[in-house]
Amino acid sequence: MVELHHLERRLLLTLKDGKEADLETIQRRTGLPEASISRASLWLSNKNYLEVLEREEVFVQLDSEGRRFLEEGLPERRFIKRLVEAGGRSPIEEAKRLSRLSEEDFNVAIGWARKKGWLHIEKEGNTTLFIVRREPGEGVDERLIASLGEQTRSLRELSPPLLKGLTELSTRPNVVHQNREVERRYILSEEGLKVIDEVKNAPQELSQLTSELIKSGQWRGLKLRKYDIQAPVEHVWPGKKQAYKRFLDDLKWKLVALGFREMEGPLVEFAFFNCDALFMPQDHPAREIHDIYYVKQPASGDLSAHSTLVKNVKATHERGWKTGSRGWGYKFSLEETRRLILRSQGTALSARMLVDKGLEIPGKYYSLSRCYRPDVVDRTHLTEFNQVEGIVIGEGLTFRDLLGVLEMFATEIAGAEKVRFRPDYFPFTEPSVELSAYKEGAGWLEFGGAGMFRQEVTLPLGIKVPVIAWGLGVDRLFMMKTGISDIRELFTQDLEWLRRQRLT
Repeated sequence: MVELHHLERRLLLTLKDGKEADLETIQRRTGLPEASISRASLWLSNKNYLEVLEREEVFVQLDSEGRRFLEEGLPERRFIKRLVEAGGRSPIEEAKRLSRLSEEDFNVAIGWARKKGWLHIEKEGNTTLFIVRREPGEGVDERLIASLGEQTRSLRELSPPLLKGLTELSTRPNVVHQNREVERRYILSEEGLKVIDEVKNAPQELSQLTSELIKSGQWRGLKLRKYDIQAPVEHVWPGKKQAYKRFLDDLKWKLVALGFREMEGPLVEFAFFNCDALFMPQDHPAREIHDIYYVKQPASGDLSAHSTLVKNVKATHERGWKTGSRGWGYKFSLEETRRLILRSQGTALSARMLVDKGLEIPGKYYSLSRCYRPDVVDRTHLTEFNQVEGIVIGEGLTFRDLLGVLEMFATEIAGAEKVRFRPDYFPFTEPSVELSAYKEGAGWLEFGGAGMFRQEVTLPLGIKVPVIAWGLGVDRLFMMKTGISDIRELFTQDLEWLRRQRLT
């Protein structure tokens, strides 16, 4: 005699005529909640009496921003159109006025227009110009917005170009909404058909004794259902540290074990430490408003505690000071160096460490720093990210020492199989190098840059020995280690993804 739970029997008997049914039909016939049907189907599937077929379908519709873009057009389209009408080139402030866009839409428009190759930014003296590269045709993202309109469409209905447009629009907040629906069909197997008659004529089994059954003595005529210790049970997901947070903590411990000490510094930083002390000229493109977040209020801070350092750095920028360099040959702005910004690179912490009273020579220092840069969010870019920054300071250090440290990071921390070095340029290091690494399944990934601090950086800060420095994208180290292809998954709230992450 086949022994089944009463839920299993009800599900089998429901399927005996048509041999298969969907979830909605079974709920209507049995009156059982979905959880009970799912539990019974899992038990029956485990006994090969039932097969459950699942088909997932994704439906797409415009979200709040998408509906606005449908009515008004994409911000970058509106911006480029008005810039073309004004002659195709304009200073930044004039372009902002011409665009008639909000502050948020204007910044979004610049980012996407540059990414799409519609817009070029260049300097003419002290003026930043926006220049239209080409007048664009309709993009796949715009075609998808027009195609969706007010309706909801299945992902299977979309053509390849529209799917490409969906990929682009999915990187923007509140533009498209995707709703996943799973259709389940329950199909009776041949083994299940064979036990139907036994199930139909089986005596009623009791799964729980009640006080009434005991008092009345009815329990004597009933059969108690046996426990099946091999029946599958639901997964239990224990609490654990978020996978990326655990990776960062492990990285800290590894660096500490290697003898590195942690550097700390503020998120709101002076342009002096973020840029000027690193010999980055004040007209450098990386210091434009679209590459750094500037603080509106207060716009500037007090650098009087570092007046000697500021004086040395100013002289170095203007004519080289005592470094043997000719400097950049421009008038250094004390107002600009006091500007407050969100830290755009971890190297700002290295500059602060070199003037810290606790600096030891020789010494090794690291930081895991949060950095901020305006960018178009996609699978490889975020507007805020983490950098692992480090310096080693001491007599006799060479470029070969630096390459050894970089290789260690790629192989031991990211699990890379191959490492590649390429010459690079940074205002604050010479020579400079770019680190890329390869891992099967992840391909080649660029991790960041490194080099030997120039004398134009070290001497004005009072350092007279070699300093090797690196700043690597720790987000990408984690992506390679775990095989993630979309950087946004690092901060996801997707419970399934979080549950799959291993504790080791």
